[in-house]
Amino acid sequence: MARDEVYAKSLRREPVMSAAEMAEGLAAHGLLLRGGLAFDTGEGAPEGPGDIPACSVLLVGQAGGAAWLHFLGWKRSQPATLANPLDSWSREVIGAVADKAGARAVFPSDRPYLPFQRWAMRAEGLRPSPLGILMHPEYGLWHAYRGALLFDVPVDLPDAQKPIHLCDACVGKPCLNACPVDAYSAAGFAYDRCLGHVRGETGGACRHGGCLDRNACPYGADYRYPPDMQAFHMAAFSR
Repeated sequence: MARDEVYAKSLRREPVMSAAEMAEGLAAHGLLLRGGLAFDTGEGAPEGPGDIPACSVLLVGQAGGAAWLHFLGWKRSQPATLANPLDSWSREVIGAVADKAGARAVFPSDRPYLPFQRWAMRAEGLRPSPLGILMHPEYGLWHAYRGALLFDVPVDLPDAQKPIHLCDACVGKPCLNACPVDAYSAAGFAYDRCLGHVRGETGGACRHGGCLDRNACPYGADYRYPPDMQAFHMAAFSR
């Protein structure tokens, strides 16, 4: 059967699980379905579970520290030498849901990199903050995408939203004024400058409490990551 015929046939199938069932499986680990989108014909969608271009994708992520406690519980049972434990946990949890849903799980660390940020902006109507992190109308900067589920069939997608971009109304942009080495500016992110500071003698506040610029943002404070979670991410960044 020709590739186009296989793809057309796939469009007539029903998904194995509903979005609500997938969301329930993810919620058991503190994760969320973060919206989705249908790929346009010819846009170069990645392959789904049937080795043909995927028809649709659902994004999986976190908000606040809900998933953190689940991750820590899992990590205690793993070897102390395990590299990239958060990626391993995400692959295990999201992969299990993908298997049940008849989907292919993909992740931000996969090579070649997939356009998670672009998918998220299409799926949730979000726009980047001055720090590059997508600004969410409820979570602020305290959210992330841990993976995605690719399908060969259409899935029920939430209505695409066009939320107010909170950064447009933010006076003074405190997220650009808290960093002691001015790592963020209109010119972009000075990666080497930030890394040198975090690793240096004066970078303790950032190492142990997270990015000062990110913490200066006034939005989504109820979802702010706990200090140990922020320190974990900073340690991964500075390795």
